[in-house]
Formats: sequence, structure tokens, C-alpha cells
Amino acid sequence: MDELTLLAVAAVVLVVAVTSISDRVGVAAPIVLVVLGVGLSLVPGVPTVTMDPDVVLSVVLPLLLYAAAVNMPATDFRRDLGSITALSVVLVVVSAFAVGLFLWWLLPGLGLAAAVALGAVVSPPDAVAATSIGKRLGLPNRLVTILEGEGLVNDATALVMLRSAVVATSGAISVGGVLADFAYAVVVAVLIGLAVGWVSVQVRARLDQPVTSTAISLVVPFIAFIPAEHVGASGVLSVVVAGLVTGIRAPRRLSSQARVAERTNWRTVLLLLEHGVFLVLGLQITLILDEVHAGGFSVGTALWLGVAVTVLLFVLRLGFVAPLIGLLSRQQRRAAGTSRWLDAASERFDDAVARFEGHPRVTEKRVSSVRRSLTRRQADATFFSNEGVGRRGGLVLAWSGMRGVVTVAAAQTLPEDMAYRPQLILIAFTVAVLTLVVQGGTLPLLIRVLGIRGSDEEELQRELTRLVNTLSAASQDLLDSPELHREDGQPFDEKTLEMARRRTRTLPESASTETLRTWTSARQEQQELHRKLMEAQQDALLDAQASGVYRSQTVAAAQRFLDQRNMMLD
Repeated sequence: MDELTLLAVAAVVLVVAVTSISDRVGVAAPIVLVVLGVGLSLVPGVPTVTMDPDVVLSVVLPLLLYAAAVNMPATDFRRDLGSITALSVVLVVVSAFAVGLFLWWLLPGLGLAAAVALGAVVSPPDAVAATSIGKRLGLPNRLVTILEGEGLVNDATALVMLRSAVVATSGAISVGGVLADFAYAVVVAVLIGLAVGWVSVQVRARLDQPVTSTAISLVVPFIAFIPAEHVGASGVLSVVVAGLVTGIRAPRRLSSQARVAERTNWRTVLLLLEHGVFLVLGLQITLILDEVHAGGFSVGTALWLGVAVTVLLFVLRLGFVAPLIGLLSRQQRRAAGTSRWLDAASERFDDAVARFEGHPRVTEKRVSSVRRSLTRRQADATFFSNEGVGRRGGLVLAWSGMRGVVTVAAAQTLPEDMAYRPQLILIAFTVAVLTLVVQGGTLPLLIRVLGIRGSDEEELQRELTRLVNTLSAASQDLLDSPELHREDGQPFDEKTLEMARRRTRTLPESASTETLRTWTSARQEQQELHRKLMEAQQDALLDAQASGVYRSQTVAAAQRFLDQRNMMLD
């Protein structure tokens, strides 16, 4: 136990140190940790560290995917759902079968189902390294969203394929059975995830203490994962759906204190898990090599096969991304025409509302619903027109196919009696390390050479200012409303209202989260009024998010602004 404790402490210190240094030198921490882990494993006297694949796939992976799903902007995910589905489902399936056929052709004695099982293992990229590099170098937000969305779903696709392929090694399943199993795993997982996400937010909304709400959030991934796996569905996909539902509903149902506390605690958990697994991944090399030496073909052959599979995966990804970029470019060209059509449709609708004003079927609720729909569609068209991916973005997308710890952990779940099992694990390990070191290590250079940049900072600042002013206007409307009163039914003191009006009007024009000042309040009446104002601004922010007019990073910045101000005043 003492040795285990010492190793855990050393690993945490190492992860923190490497993360801090990596941020300064401009190298993604996961890449450094993998290389460091490989180097440490070859040093005599370093204790052997085993990685239990069940722990990785049943504990670490649900936590990582849930946290990523909660923070995924729902509007961005919806807009690029087609691209995300193509990369995380279609490309994973194509890659699994292509790699499987390649290995089946090269390795006599390896069944096709077993070969496809390894193909499923190496098919899903890990988005952690790519997105950390992309965010640091200022990649366009749409590219980052596609990569993160792909990383959310592709593990579920790969693990379902792996399970079906392993069953097929015994000859007990047909093609129709595989398709039925896949459909069942997806549908049931989505239903369970929806239920868990909705119920968990309802429960957390009734908890008074942020710490208890955060504690519940830490077990939600497993509440979604375990039942789904128990009934034969995809536990991973169930976790992702639960996280997406939580991310959508939490701003409306949970207090700002609960959200800030959850965000802080989860960032710590993610730092240790995301980076710790890459260190452990590197430390596996000696164990894997020892198993390969025990029988089958040589280490050198396995390494060369790993290199060949890596090249094949890149070629497949490049060949898949190229037509995808063509479709996105076509979408961008059509968006301008769609935008003009929607402008005309909005004008016709306004004219119709004016003509039929007073008609019993022309209710305010229906008019508002149609206008919201038109606004959202117009915002989508503007987004597609202005936020194209392009060929340079496509190259970055194709080069961002790094594999990670899930690949190695999934490989270790292959049946013990499978032919060439140790060599197949080494092939998977080689693919993971090569893609991380080669593709991940050169991705920053590629981004700089291509000259890809995200949104202009001044433009984002102006957009954030507009959104903050919209929130301020929501407060002003509430302050001027005759229905505003205290919880006991009495009106607010006029001096308190005037003080709130002055503070609302004097919100800084520069809406930077670093420079925005928070309100302060000393009396209970001011606190009570503040809560009502914050509710109005939160509702306005959610409406703005639903409309799709503002970029997701602008909405997120405004949400942080509201949360921080609410925390300071409460």
C-alpha cells in the first residue's frame, strides 16, 4: 500500500509539473506524458504499473465523456451533427473493416472477425490532444467543435463494434444480428441517457448546498453507464446523452453557486484523469513487450504492422474528410441564398401578422414561436455562411486523428484465446503512440504553416458587449415592470430600485470578463432584488443561446460573467 500511495502521489506531481511546463513551451501535455511514460518504463528499477482495461473503460472513460458532453455547446453540436455523425460513426465503421481486411490478408490464422475487432479498437481517435492544441493555437471554434463532437460519439461506435466482432469470432452472429445489436445499443442508450440527464438535474435543483450538487454530478456518469451496460446497450453513449441533457438544462435549473462549484471540481478531476491516463499508457510498453516475446510473430513485425496500420488509418481519414469538406463548402455556398430567403420570409410573416392582427388564431404565443424559429434558422444560415471549414481546415481535421488510451485499453479486452493477441495489443499500442507523437507533435506546426486562425478577438469582444447589453436590457425591463415585488408581496423600496437601475445602466461597455466589475449588496432587500434580476438575465441569455444568433464562446463568456457576478453578490 505504501508503494502504491507513493506512486499515486508521484504521478499527480508529475502530471501537474508536465502540464505547467507544457503550457509554457507550447507542447500538448498528453504527448509529453506518453513519451515520458515510455521512457520511465524502460528505466531499471521503476515499478511495473498495470492498467486494468475495465477500470479505464468503465470508470475513467464515463467520467471523461460526461464532462466533455456537459461542456459541449448544444447549438454548435446541433449545427454540425451531420459532420460529427459522419466522422464518429461512418468513418469508424469504414476504418474498422478496412483495417480488419488488411490484417486478415497479412496474418494467416487470424480470423476476419478477430481482425475487425482490432480494427474497431484502433478506429476511434482521441480528441484530447487535438483540441488542447487547437484551443491554444486559436483554431476556429467550428473545427474544435467537430473534433470534440467526434470524440464524444466515436468511442461508443467502436466499442459496440468491438463487442459484436468478438461475439462473431465464435460464429454466433450474422450481419443482420450485428445491425440489430447496433440499433438496439444506440436506441436504448439514448433513452436511458435522456432519463438520467433529466432526472439528475431535477434532483440537483432541489439540493441547497453546491457541494451536494457537485457530489451527485460525480456519480451521474455511472448512473447512466451501469444500467445501459446491464441491458446490453452502449453505456458510453448513454453517458454522452446524459451529459448533453445536463449541459442544456443546468443553466436554467441549477444555481450559479452549484454551477461554479461543479465547474471547479470537475476541472481538477479532468486534469488528473485526462493526463494521468496518458502517463499510464506510456508505462505499459514493457508489459506489452514481455507478452509478445512469449510467442507468435516477433516484436519487429508487430511494430511494422503498427506503422502500416497507422498509415492506412491516416489515408482513410484523409480520403473521408476530403468529400466531407466538399459537402461543407457546398453548404456554405447555399447558406447565403438561404439567408436571403429567410429575410424575405420574415418580412412576409410580419406583414401577415399586421394584416390579421386580432384574429383569434394569431396569438402572441404562436407569433413568438414562429419568430424564434425564423431567427434561429437565420442565425444558422449566417453561421454556415461565415464559419466555413475550407481545405486548410480539412487538412487539420484529417491530421487530428490521434489515438489514445481507449485504444490500448480496448485492445486488452480481446479474448485470451484469440490468435496473436499479444501482437495485436502491441499493434494497437504502436498506433496510439505513433499518432500521438507524430501527428500530435507536428499538428502545431501544420496549423501555423496553414495560417488558420479563429474568430477575430475584437469581433468577439463587440459581440460579447452586445450580448451583455441584451442582458442589461432584460434587467431594465424587469425593473420597470409593475409586477415586480418582493416575496412577501410588498413593493421594493424606490431607493433600492433606483440603485439597481444605476448599476444596470452603468455596466461597462467593454464586456471583457477580466474587466467587468461585480455589483455589491449589503442588505437583504438588495439581495432579493438581485436574485430576480439575475433570473431575468439568465432567461434572456438562454433565449439568446436558443436563437443561435451568438457564437457559443460568446454565450459561454456571458454565462461565466453572470455566474461570477452572482457568486460575488450572494
